[in-house]
Amino acid sequence: MVEHITGMLALIGVLSLFCQWVGWKLRLPAILPLLLCGLTLGPGLGVLDPDAIFGDLLFPIISLGVAVILFEGALTLNFKEIKDHGRMVTHLVTIGTVITWACISTATFYLLNFSWEIALLFGALVVVTGPTVIVPMLRSVRPKSQLASILRWEGIVIDPIGALLAVLVFEYITVSGDPTIHVLYALGSMLSLGLGLGAVAGYSIGQVLRRNLLPHYLRNTAVLTLMLGVFVGSNLLQEESGLLTVTVMGIWLANMRGVDIAEILEFKETLTVLLISALFILLAARLDSNAMIDLGWAGIGVLAVTMLVARPLSIWASGVGTSLSKADKWFLCWIAPRGIVAAAVSSLFAIKLEANNVQGADAIVPLVFLIIIGTVVIQSLTAGRWAKYLGVKSGSAQGLLIFGASKFSRELAKILKAKAVKVLLADNNWDNIRLARMDNIPVYFGNPASEHAETYMDLTGIGRVLILSPYRQLNPLVTFHFQDFFGEKKVFGLNNTESGSARHQLSETYKQRLCLFGDAVSYAKIASLMSRGAQLKVTNLTENFNFEQFRKRYGETALPLVYITKEAKVVVVSGNDTVFPTGIELISLLPIEALEEAKIQQAIAEREALEAQVNAAEEAALAKAKDRVEQLSLEKVNLEANVKDSANGSIQGGEETLAKK
Repeated sequence: MVEHITGMLALIGVLSLFCQWVGWKLRLPAILPLLLCGLTLGPGLGVLDPDAIFGDLLFPIISLGVAVILFEGALTLNFKEIKDHGRMVTHLVTIGTVITWACISTATFYLLNFSWEIALLFGALVVVTGPTVIVPMLRSVRPKSQLASILRWEGIVIDPIGALLAVLVFEYITVSGDPTIHVLYALGSMLSLGLGLGAVAGYSIGQVLRRNLLPHYLRNTAVLTLMLGVFVGSNLLQEESGLLTVTVMGIWLANMRGVDIAEILEFKETLTVLLISALFILLAARLDSNAMIDLGWAGIGVLAVTMLVARPLSIWASGVGTSLSKADKWFLCWIAPRGIVAAAVSSLFAIKLEANNVQGADAIVPLVFLIIIGTVVIQSLTAGRWAKYLGVKSGSAQGLLIFGASKFSRELAKILKAKAVKVLLADNNWDNIRLARMDNIPVYFGNPASEHAETYMDLTGIGRVLILSPYRQLNPLVTFHFQDFFGEKKVFGLNNTESGSARHQLSETYKQRLCLFGDAVSYAKIASLMSRGAQLKVTNLTENFNFEQFRKRYGETALPLVYITKEAKVVVVSGNDTVFPTGIELISLLPIEALEEAKIQQAIAEREALEAQVNAAEEAALAKAKDRVEQLSLEKVNLEANVKDSANGSIQGGEETLAKK
């Protein structure tokens, strides 16, 4: 028996990893392979029975797992970021949430004859979309940057808001089902404890982090352990208050000044990926397929209301006063897949409500899974065609992600941004990020290959990656990460390799991509040139001024970087590229030597032009004098002829007079 349980646990772990890999490889939400795996092992083959394996431990495992998921989601709810991402996102997570909740709850009440309490709980559970399902879909569909940003941030922000709403409704149902206590008193006690203890715990942990009272290697583990302790303690003080407490605790930490939660959030996300994957397989394996079938057409009706009524009403109401076109709004109407958070929270609530003999609790989980399957499958298969029909797909991704926000990177980004090329700078150095922000350049602070970046870094319109950082250990990691994402030919790095011991040698595959701006161009070389006053310059190459003339003017030290064609296509210079067409805008780095060479060439050109001008003036004057001489000679000949004719006339007249006499 022990070997069987151990084998099942190992199998769940391996399958969780495999399903995540399948989702990444096929660019699908990981929830689909996880769901298929759980249904196959559970109701399908009967191999995995979570209740038999875990017994009484199943509920605590799910409970702690949901607590971690809600806490991690709450850490992302920064109120300032809601305002920063525009009116549409703000409206969607406020007005849109209320409209969606009302529509779905009403449909559930009338179509499935649920009680109002269960209908409202179900409506609160499925208002959540979530980044785990939105981000893979956006990568596949590739809509316009503005639409992708709205959908991504809606999923991020509404995740904790929807979970908090569901927790509040659940708390109300829990206390209202106990006839021995007053509903308002019990609900007030639960809310007071959840809000108060959550705020105190969040503030206390924030103070510990702010004052560095814990060593760095214990920070993540301590926050996780303390969060679970607060969750259990809250439940002991007031039953079912723990989820509200950890949600408030996470929100408090996310909005507390002077507390850096980036590393904690990254650790929690890594943990949550594994936790969610295993949890979802277990939840899917517990699902009763007959219960989903028993929902019948009424369940399909609720799905139709969710997709065709609630979402469009939410979008059009939230879109009032925004700059979105009709096509943009119709596209947003179709994209709202539900995710793993809804499944996990609904399963936990269903177990608790069934234990309290609440009528209709057994139908919550099948209905939630029906909504998840319907929205994810239907929208994943049709979103691309819908975007193409509406004309909201983004064109060829010409933008650049630049890892390393040094002065050189910032100058290059400013030029590209001025040429309407999307550019994003990423760096671990806050000073570099701060200077880039002052130049109004889009930035990401942190490791661009992290789980956090995968969710929060906006790669819409980005098609290539330039590795321009001095971080020798991190550069290969970032390179391989984005080679998997964009392809090997879309990631370029500087040649920072040095000869050393065998343990420090890099693979040949990696070194082949280290040819950005030329085979011998390194970060040290560029930094040295910039420190000595090198400048970036845009040059138009035309028929009258081609690349050969460019080389003649600036010399061999000039370093071509990127050029933009007439069709707005961005081409990154790599290797030993020496052929540059005309009709392009060439961005190059000009060292001091090149600038001096240009001055010399300009002086030579000016002198030659002056000499040519003088020679032309002399030739013109000489030609004019020659013409004048010829004119005077002609006038002399004409004058002599006239004199001769006059003399002959006089002689002839005299002879005639003498003859008459």
